[in-house]
This record gives sequence, structure tokens and C-alpha cells, in this order.
Amino acid sequence: MRDTLWPRMGLRRYGTYLRKRLLRLSASPHAIGAGVASGAAVSMFPLVGIHFVLGFVLAFATRGNMIAAAIGTAWGNPITFPFFFAASYRLGDWMLGGGGVSAREGQAVAATGEQLSQGLFADGFSSVWPTFKTMLIGSIPLALLVFATFYVVTRMLVSRFRALRQERLAARRSPSAAPAKNIS
Repeated sequence: MRDTLWPRMGLRRYGTYLRKRLLRLSASPHAIGAGVASGAAVSMFPLVGIHFVLGFVLAFATRGNMIAAAIGTAWGNPITFPFFFAASYRLGDWMLGGGGVSAREGQAVAATGEQLSQGLFADGFSSVWPTFKTMLIGSIPLALLVFATFYVVTRMLVSRFRALRQERLAARRSPSAAPAKNIS
């Protein structure tokens, strides 16, 4: 259970690994930015379990890098999903003109232990559809915002990283950077 919620190497080291892996990809800054943005954007949807597939489809559509899309899906994880789902529900409820929890959802929340023992889908998908629909509608604008933000930031970081790397390599190759040989 611990490994599911917390990487064995620690969050900081895992984040450093993902950042370095991302910056060293051989794709263009656009492809890396679109890939990361695709993975991060689909993490906003309440479709847990198919984020990788959706990230790959969106990365393909935007000409993004598939590895970058897989790395971008790390934005959605067991720590962040409750925040994403709460935000998507609230936004979706606002977009649908709702006033909070519907009567049907209120009945589901107030279910007794006996009703819960029959299972969440005892009445079929129709029992969770109002909540799922609200979250799905609310996640669309959030996904668009996340895509735009991650694309701009990632593309800028990759471009800057590559420019600094080229400067370092050029400084190593220039004759003035080489130490003077002692000809005695």
C-alpha cells in the first residue's frame, strides 16, 4: 500500500528523475511540451485507469512525444486526484447551474450500511451517473487550462535547458576555454 501512494525512492528524488528524463528527450521542445501537457491535461478527467491511453491519444493528436505524455500523467496521482475531482465537481456543478448536491446524490450519500453492502453499482451506472457527468463536464475547462499552462512552461524550460547546454558545450570546445599548455 505504501508503494502505491509514495515512491520507494521518495517524492523529491522521483521528481528529479522525471525532470531529468524529460529534459534529455531527443524530441523537439514542441513535442515534449505537447506530450507533457497532454498527460497532465487528461489527469484532470475522472477516468482513472485510462489516463495513459487518453494521454497517448491527445499527444498523437497534438504531435506530442509519447514518453513525455506518460511522464505528464504523473501529475495525476493518489495525492492529487481528490483535489482534481473536487475541483471538477464544483466547476461542473456551477456550469450546470446546480446548487450543490442533487436530491438523488443526497440520497446516495445518506445510504445506510445495508445499501452500501450491496455495492456502489447495485442500481447500475445510473446511480453514479449524475455525479460522474458533473465531474466530466467540470474537468473539460480544467483540462484546457492545465494543457495550456503545462505546454507553455514545459516548452520554455526545455528550450532554455537546451540553450544553456549548447553554451556549456561551446565553452568546452572553444580554444580560449582550454587550459594553456606549458611548453618548457
